[in-house]
Amino acid sequence: MGRTFFLLVAAVLVAYYVYVPLPGDIEEPWKLMLETTRLKVMMGLISFAEFLGINHSMDTIQLLMRFQEVPATSDENVTVTDTTFNSVPVRIYVPKRKTESLRRGLFFIHGGGWCLGSAALLIYDLLARQAAERLDAVVVSTNYGLAPKYHFPRQFEDVYGALQWFLKEDILERYGVDPRRVGVSGDSAGGNLAAAVTQQLIQDPDVKTKVKVQALVYPALQALDMNLPSYQEGSDFPILTPSTMIRFWSEYFTTDRTLEKAMHLNQHVPMESSHLFQFVNWSSLLPERYTEGHLYKSPTPGSSELSRKYPGFLDVKACPLLANDNTLSHLPPTYIITCQYDVLRDDGIMYVRRLQNAGVQVTHHHIENGFHGAFTLHGFKIAYRLQNQYFSWLMENL
Repeated sequence: MGRTFFLLVAAVLVAYYVYVPLPGDIEEPWKLMLETTRLKVMMGLISFAEFLGINHSMDTIQLLMRFQEVPATSDENVTVTDTTFNSVPVRIYVPKRKTESLRRGLFFIHGGGWCLGSAALLIYDLLARQAAERLDAVVVSTNYGLAPKYHFPRQFEDVYGALQWFLKEDILERYGVDPRRVGVSGDSAGGNLAAAVTQQLIQDPDVKTKVKVQALVYPALQALDMNLPSYQEGSDFPILTPSTMIRFWSEYFTTDRTLEKAMHLNQHVPMESSHLFQFVNWSSLLPERYTEGHLYKSPTPGSSELSRKYPGFLDVKACPLLANDNTLSHLPPTYIITCQYDVLRDDGIMYVRRLQNAGVQVTHHHIENGFHGAFTLHGFKIAYRLQNQYFSWLMENL
């Protein structure tokens, strides 16, 4: 009897820990629940190991993710090679079909919170192959230095350096890419980097070839206000929680957990930088449906010491939403995917509004039953739909 009772209690505790509540309109809920449960258990074990001082959690996840990487293997449709652009490792996908004209070029940046991932991950390898084949495009999937070993601005500089190299006249000619049809794209932290390097590119007189479009998939765009409605609602969102996103942001700038704690309290921006909140004021930039039930409260000013030590979270190269209207007005046609059940939902929606206000041509696809990570969950119906929309827009506009 005692053993049965113990097993029952243990089963209840395990069920309580692994159970992930999902919104009612989520598609394929059991399939997603298995995925989120796997992630939750893995993250719990990794966090416990970090608590014991065994290893930094991001280093551990990086190690585990290497088992999900695949070699640069060509197939009947695409030639795949690993090389370097400006000393940055990239993986290049070139369609094998013959063409009499120059091809599109797509420069893609993977996500992973600036801490995780690579162009060699299976999910990004599959995505790049599809892009090369469906768009008849040369796809450059870039890597970049990852935290905690490297911090901002290393990630930005790696990506921008590789993009500058790709846009050189002789490199575009080598790969048969039309300089008038190059696009930049990325998901999550990759969407952040895509937005940042596109802003930088339009201001760089040394780069003659500019990109035609940018395509951002649930991008992270600001680290000033950690109390947006999507952050307030996000504790029950699948895949990416507010606390995990804050950890990613803080790791982007430093391993000093003091910044992370201040971000959790929304008290990391000093008084002298409070003017920047105008660019991320969700009370004026979000449609009413997202602000309903939420009261805007300007973040409490924090210590100037944090911003002196780690100024990156106030830098437009890390937070593209901080760009002024003049910069935004020169951006190319833009495609943005946001998902309803995503901590980063409001970042993307605010950027849509700011770009529209600046006169930029924007196509916004908001996925009502979408969630963070859905774009690369190959085998899920929602991933198939999101990728189809993404490729259709690129086909028409790139």
